[in-house]
Amino acid sequence: MGSDTLQSVIDLAIQREEEARNFYLNLSNVVQDKAARDTLKYLADEEAGHKAFLVKCKEEMSCDIVLRPDTPVDYKVAEHLKQPDIQKNMNSEEVFLIAANREINAHNFYKGLADLYPKGPVKELLLRMAGEEMKHKEKMEYLYANTAFGQTAGG
Repeated sequence: MGSDTLQSVIDLAIQREEEARNFYLNLSNVVQDKAARDTLKYLADEEAGHKAFLVKCKEEMSCDIVLRPDTPVDYKVAEHLKQPDIQKNMNSEEVFLIAANREINAHNFYKGLADLYPKGPVKELLLRMAGEEMKHKEKMEYLYANTAFGQTAGG
């Protein structure tokens, strides 16, 4: 794969990360629940970090890919529950479910692109981005489960 291909993939990924950051910031301005707003701002910061990584890759025309050894757990909550509509009075559970759906879509986007490329730097970059999005999904599903099914006094 030539540098033009890597450049165009990085440009697309930067655009997607900007869109994700804006989505989370806009959603944080809609919801009233403070915990949900804080979580959405955290996700926006994570997406900004992804963009910064990609900008560095573009500037250097090289991405030192260091895959983290931890593998996210896919609880598959987002795949089995209906995504709620965005509203001002959403509770934390609904916000976390919306975010989990957004993250699985981002994961699938990067994974699908990676499947189109042979082994090499473009594929490695796309797989890394897919893994990062899956880690976000794991966090959102964990928060969803702990909010929706909180521990009771009985155990």
